[in-house]
Amino acid sequence: YVGMQRELPIDYPADYAFSFQLRGDSPANDLQFKLIDAGGDNVWWVDRPRYKFPAQWTLVVYKKRHISHAWGPASDPTLRHSQKLELTIASSVGGKGSVCFDSLRFEPRVPDDGSPLVATATTTAGSGAAFAVDGNVATAWRGKFTDEKSPALVLDLGRVREFGGLDLQWSNAFASDYAVELSDDSRQWREARRVRGGNGGRDWIALPESEARYLRLTLSGGPGDGYALAEATVEPLAFAATPNDFIASVAQASSRGHYPRAFVGEQPYWTIVGIDGGDAQGLIGEDGAIELARGSFSIEPFVVSGGKLVSWADVTTTQSLQDGYLPIPSVGWTHPDFKLAVTAFAQGTRENSQLIARYVLTNTGKKPHDYTLALALRPLQVNPPSQFLNTAGGVSAIDTLATSRNGAQVNGRQRVRLITEADYAFATSFDAGDVVEHLADTSKSLRSRVDDGKGLASGAWRYDVRLAPGESREFAWVASLSGELPKATVDVSAAQKAVASAWHATLDRVTLRVPPQGQRLVDTMRTGLANMLISRKGARLQPGTRSYARAWIRDGAMIADALLRMGRADVAEQFVRWYAPYQFDDGKVPCCVDDRGSDPVPENDSHGELLFAIAEAYLYNRDRKLLEDMWPHVISAVNYMDRLRLGERTEANRTLNPAFYGMMPASISHEGYSAKPMHSYWDDFWTLRGYQDAVRIAQWSGHDVDAKRFAAARDQFRDDVYASIAIATKQHGIDYLPGAAELGDFDATSSTIALAPGDAQGWLPDDLLHNTFERYWRDFVARRDGVREWKDYTPYELRTIGAFVRLGWRDRAYQALDFFFADQQPRGWNQWAEVVSRTPRKPFFLGDLPHAWVASDYVRSALDLFAYTRDRDDALVIAAGLPAYWLNGEGVTVAGLRTPYGSLGYTLRSDKGRVQLDLQRGLRSPPGGIVLQFPRELAGGKVWINGVAAAWRGNELRIDHAPARVVIDAP
Repeated sequence: YVGMQRELPIDYPADYAFSFQLRGDSPANDLQFKLIDAGGDNVWWVDRPRYKFPAQWTLVVYKKRHISHAWGPASDPTLRHSQKLELTIASSVGGKGSVCFDSLRFEPRVPDDGSPLVATATTTAGSGAAFAVDGNVATAWRGKFTDEKSPALVLDLGRVREFGGLDLQWSNAFASDYAVELSDDSRQWREARRVRGGNGGRDWIALPESEARYLRLTLSGGPGDGYALAEATVEPLAFAATPNDFIASVAQASSRGHYPRAFVGEQPYWTIVGIDGGDAQGLIGEDGAIELARGSFSIEPFVVSGGKLVSWADVTTTQSLQDGYLPIPSVGWTHPDFKLAVTAFAQGTRENSQLIARYVLTNTGKKPHDYTLALALRPLQVNPPSQFLNTAGGVSAIDTLATSRNGAQVNGRQRVRLITEADYAFATSFDAGDVVEHLADTSKSLRSRVDDGKGLASGAWRYDVRLAPGESREFAWVASLSGELPKATVDVSAAQKAVASAWHATLDRVTLRVPPQGQRLVDTMRTGLANMLISRKGARLQPGTRSYARAWIRDGAMIADALLRMGRADVAEQFVRWYAPYQFDDGKVPCCVDDRGSDPVPENDSHGELLFAIAEAYLYNRDRKLLEDMWPHVISAVNYMDRLRLGERTEANRTLNPAFYGMMPASISHEGYSAKPMHSYWDDFWTLRGYQDAVRIAQWSGHDVDAKRFAAARDQFRDDVYASIAIATKQHGIDYLPGAAELGDFDATSSTIALAPGDAQGWLPDDLLHNTFERYWRDFVARRDGVREWKDYTPYELRTIGAFVRLGWRDRAYQALDFFFADQQPRGWNQWAEVVSRTPRKPFFLGDLPHAWVASDYVRSALDLFAYTRDRDDALVIAAGLPAYWLNGEGVTVAGLRTPYGSLGYTLRSDKGRVQLDLQRGLRSPPGGIVLQFPRELAGGKVWINGVAAAWRGNELRIDHAPARVVIDAP
């Protein structure tokens, strides 16, 4: 980014506006206007992503309503005083350029009294001007077109007012062409909008951020001799403040189902469609609309049956995945007249991949029936307006659209090819009526190509079919995700089978056979693996494909850990090799990397996470070349961690801030302290993990001197962290692990890192650890049982499942899983968003869906139920989370589960009071052995390992090597 900052103290009146002149020759990067308080902690801003900088001097005005609290700890977000003003250009697409600012002004304004926008009307032609504003659609301003004079209707608001648009309702005759002009004095007029090719009925005119006293409609033509305007309503600012607001205003005045549910005040849900490691991914919505790429238009199904238009609002919808877990999602529509199945999948390579959609329409009635399947191409994303981070959801502009019976060109580019040729194709501008208005039109008189200056062009393909009872007909299209749109015919059925086979080969590398009660757990694990692979961009592991289409080292390290255990060590190593070179010259590991490069924001967990990722990749791959290549990055990261912690290990901190002594410096950490940086124990637990892994990497690599130095730093830092926790808990009077030293806050989800992957259970105070998760459990139960009110939560809490397993609370783990499973959206797609709301249909920002970091939390925790490594005694613990009732009958079978000691396979089952474990060969013996951790109610009975009597240690049984057969009698 680049910025200018000026000391400029301002006390704010009730209403105000900033203005400045702007011109630029720059790529479309983000323009940010910031106001900063005296302490520098709170920032208010106007953020304009991907701003199109004008070549000529242009006035920019930011009013009070445009300015919002961006970040900072202020409990009251109202801007009353600021000390500094800043203009910043933040990189969105990068590149070079220049931008000039001039004539900065700050002006108090008279607040709008909020009174209704009431207009009086006069006319230059026709009769009954007042009827156009009388609130009665049965009356109208009427007249005829003549050659001598264009009819004009002038609306007077009484004084200069702000407004957002017009709602024009035509009677039986209408103007198809007219201009909308604005004036402050009725003498000087400026054109605000020109309508061409209108189709009558109701015209919604967006006039965002308009300010005037007078509005004039000048009619220039129509399909007949006359016109009749029944009602003209001036709409408030909110009507069209943004393109999304405008479409929402139109949608809410239209029949339900004519627009996606996102525009009628309902939160929608969706899932991704893509290939493993592709550059682009599509989305399919829960109602069957398909978005072809990030930020693109969508194709939405409708059916005409019995002359009536059927939309998502008229059917029962269901969602499913092929074979229960493959990333081949489907949406089913059930209607009294028919069923419709919409399926989407992707095929190909990173360089050349395609998205394919299939539609199967079935007559479920007892008589032959005529149907029309209409596929509407609309300037609307599946990603809804409530999604605003990095990729703004909602409207996706279509300026030009050309349709044919074989496909469509969107904004001059061929985007869709129909595999099943349509019976009819058309395109329409917004002025000529949104696509849904024309779907039931059988006249076939519409245009095939349109231009729309407002970016709201739409179109459709129609398939007219007659189906016998029980008969089905299939339709399909293909779009390019990367590379060129294929020209050859696609065998859709064969393509889907090939894609399913390839995904089975990827997702079934680990076999987990469980009773029916546990199948959901396993299916969700496999889908989570698929979503992690689809969300990545080549080697770049990303938590999402829209809001979070970037690589964070913390997300990547934990996703990589899940991938390693599920048999994708290749992807984990590729990520480490890709990320490490972005390390800064001083050893600092960037928290985040995207197309712009390394993010300089200090988040002091990053260094330990890179070291962890390197060590884990080696443990599973045993690639010594990886150690050799990563060694310079290891040395640099450790040296940087040393500088950070020693910078806090000062006499001043020992005396004044003893809880900070020797810690990682304050940072926003995992964004948990974005309001103000804190000394976060999340950072410290990851740093400890990093030191531990640096020691191991040095030992594996033969760098003994460095190993000793790293070990000394590790031990000193561990002692300092232990002391800091003791001081912080005493200072704040708490009996649990604090989230940050300054706050003494409770954050069990963050504290899980101390257990996994931190493996600090052996040295953290048992009472604090126990109390932390006991309190979490109490809070969880209160939320689950409705005792405590809650608004939302993040499914990062799935990490607590692994914590419960390590604490021996397997029953609690399954109770928590039942709760979390209920919040999958939609249930049939085996996924979680970053945020779960208690009111799931109320629009909210939910992050990416699916969210790959959340998926990694789930996969790692779910795998812990079957096996996990315990570093403190170098043991491999198995079956620590399996419930006793799963062992009955066929029991549980694990095969191909990757561990640092090789591939783990075992069968564990119970029959007539005797439990048998068969541990398969292929696993190297861990130094601490293989530890069978049994349900406490079953432990203590007589036990034999390979026919030799053995002894329990509590509820644990150590097995020295595999293969082995363990037989346990009931106690």
